[in-house]
Amino acid sequence: MVTKSAEGAKTLGSFLRLLCFLWLTCRGAAAAEPVALTGHAMGTTWSVKFLPPPTPLDPSALSQKISARLEILEQQFSTYRPASELSRFNATASTDWFPVSPELVQVAVESLRLSALTRGAFDPSVAPLLSLWGFGPHARAGAAPSAAEVAAARVLVDWRRLEARVAPPALRKSSPALAVDCSSMAKGLAVDALGELFLALGAPDHFVQIGGDLRAAGHAADGREWRAGIEAPVAAAIAPERAPLAGVVVLAGAALSTSGNHRNTTTRGGRALGHIVAPASGRPVEHGLVSVSVVAPTCAQSSALATALFVLGPAEGLRFATDQRIACVFHAVDAAGKIRATPSPEFRRRIVFSAPP
Repeated sequence: MVTKSAEGAKTLGSFLRLLCFLWLTCRGAAAAEPVALTGHAMGTTWSVKFLPPPTPLDPSALSQKISARLEILEQQFSTYRPASELSRFNATASTDWFPVSPELVQVAVESLRLSALTRGAFDPSVAPLLSLWGFGPHARAGAAPSAAEVAAARVLVDWRRLEARVAPPALRKSSPALAVDCSSMAKGLAVDALGELFLALGAPDHFVQIGGDLRAAGHAADGREWRAGIEAPVAAAIAPERAPLAGVVVLAGAALSTSGNHRNTTTRGGRALGHIVAPASGRPVEHGLVSVSVVAPTCAQSSALATALFVLGPAEGLRFATDQRIACVFHAVDAAGKIRATPSPEFRRRIVFSAPP
């Protein structure tokens, strides 16, 4: 895969801007105005919009519930916190089963499934390479790593050395030096968790965003399904608040994630390098692909798939997406230096509006 460097990487590396097309009137009657809340967690921002349920929800109490749920997930997945479950698993040299939360096992199981499916293009054990290139909690600058350093770090990366057990939930490493980074999927899982929270609170019509990952359920205030805009990649990188739309998609009980490689960069040896690292080469991905946006049933899936497809690149990624019936769109630089959008067959039916090239 490429695993994202750490807590803020997905936000900085994505080109996604939340656009909710809300009309405040429905057929024949006024529609309830949606409630909007925002906050900070997991190294980025979160925002939610929801239609008020029959039993009103107190905004202040709901914000506290959201923050508390995200705090629990940070204690499980954060590589910036030495006491988190994942950090403690990475630090141990034991090859025995290491008890963890069901959420961490859930992410590990799905990560391993995707690693096998992509033949290692997606790899949760890519943490040593991320650290080597200066991403995550061990940021560094200066000269780029030598070929020997990259080769030494690559030896430590192999998703097949990680095992996950559902009951009782636990992880096990077959190599003491194995280190895992779940950033490519953890924020997506957090979005899904907030969606589950809204359902439990009796608010089925909601839109949840954490950084560059989002998921919608139910309907917006106009009675239609929620819509989300995908920003034009280069414009988004230069001025995200003024970026034009590359397209708009309908989200009917689905999630949308975008992966890109030039909002979160590091400078090594005088070059700006993106945060998505390819396990096969051990280096940050460098090809004509600018961004990949994926629509999937869950945000954990869309988040990880967007990363995996970015590593695979525009040609191989599109073949993989077509074979696997993944709804996605690739933005890549063509021979003339222009950015062109190439949607997968599954994505075409979701496009509501496409901006001109």
